Amino acid sequence: MSNPMMNRAINQGAQAGRNQPVMSDQELNDLFNKPAAENRNAGPQVADRAMTYDDVMMKTGVLFAILVAGAAVGWFVPALAFPAMLIALVLGLVNAFKREPNKGLIIGYAAFEGVFLGGISSLFENMFPGIVIQAVLATLCVFGVMLALFKFKGVRYGSKMKKFLLIAVGGYAIFSIINLGVSLFTGTGGARSMPIHIMGMEFPLGVIIGILATVLAAMTLIMDFQMIEEGVKHKIPEKYSWMCAFSLMVTLVWLYIEILRLISYFRD
Repeated sequence: MSNPMMNRAINQGAQAGRNQPVMSDQELNDLFNKPAAENRNAGPQVADRAMTYDDVMMKTGVLFAILVAGAAVGWFVPALAFPAMLIALVLGLVNAFKREPNKGLIIGYAAFEGVFLGGISSLFENMFPGIVIQAVLATLCVFGVMLALFKFKGVRYGSKMKKFLLIAVGGYAIFSIINLGVSLFTGTGGARSMPIHIMGMEFPLGVIIGILATVLAAMTLIMDFQMIEEGVKHKIPEKYSWMCAFSLMVTLVWLYIEILRLISYFRD
């Protein structure tokens, strides 16, 4: 999610680009006049290739292919969902706080997150047949709408809106971790299962939480797109495309989980 991860990727990437040595005309001329063998050894002096949209799209495609492969494993072996979730959580935090993107760790996260998603999707499908395809289609629709708003309507966030979203995402993440702990120890749904009454109707608090979280995840997609756009515009090094793809994948996974859980309340 375009969160601190994406923000730092852009800032570090732009800084890395500014720190590349600038060669004078004479140095460039001398470099091109050197023999081929010497040119191969002159690699460190040449600036890294700048990140492009194609780089981010390719990396995102690779990560989602790995995610789907992991989901297939989790679908047939749901018992792996919980340990995979813990491993994915650790890898996600490590990736979030690393100063440089690590391809191996990001791919590992995609694999274990896929196993987790496949496991919980299988459990939801057994309880509510057809719910997984509904959640997948809804996630794709939300992604398409937000991408269209960003591309054709020119929706962009200012600094104040970015700060609000970062605080909201962080607060919701803390709530989710605490609520998960409560759920594990009490055997209930935690705060999400608390019944509330509105206009004579009773339904779990999770419905309200799910709607707010889904809206928050959808809004975060805009910030992901904007950060990728800024990264390309600032010509940050290509290696940061892994972090951009990772951030976009995290947001889409979050959106899918929230939609899956929200649909389950209405199907229950």
